Amino acid sequence: MKDFKKIKLLILDCDGVLTDGKIIYNDNRIEIRNFSAKDGLGIKMLMFAGIEVAVISGKYSETLTKRCEDLGIKHVFQKIRNKLKVAEKLFKELDMSWDNVAYMGDDWNDFPVIKKVSLSAAPNDVMEDFKEKVDFISTRKGGEGAVREFIEFILKKQGIYEKVLLDFISFLENS
Repeated sequence: MKDFKKIKLLILDCDGVLTDGKIIYNDNRIEIRNFSAKDGLGIKMLMFAGIEVAVISGKYSETLTKRCEDLGIKHVFQKIRNKLKVAEKLFKELDMSWDNVAYMGDDWNDFPVIKKVSLSAAPNDVMEDFKEKVDFISTRKGGEGAVREFIEFILKKQGIYEKVLLDFISFLENS
């Protein structure tokens, strides 16, 4: 039985999780990615609840850097081949253990981390074999609210969703 209250860090992959997985280049060779505003608000709610958020991506993207800056995500790692090593170093720096970590990924390069974390998730549009390896499958696709759904799942399992939501709305009203 999982102890959801121990979750203190959510690590996210970028492509296929925070985005729809498509990478588009315009005529000027500028990379364009789609991020979900719903996911963004969910991330802000989670951080408001005191849970750290990190992004570990296999690619480097200035677009991801900007998105994370906009959301206030402090832990951003890009062009990472060994996500397991980076995740472990991060949670140790934060004085945590694997029991405190949730992870959402969408492909086999995320699997070494998924095997270790307390709670793992994937968007609905991952390969069928991958779905069998995670604890939670979103009903939504990557870049279309899958992260938000996982965040709400975590907060509800921790028994704090309603309070966090009300406090967050109050914070927004008084900002």
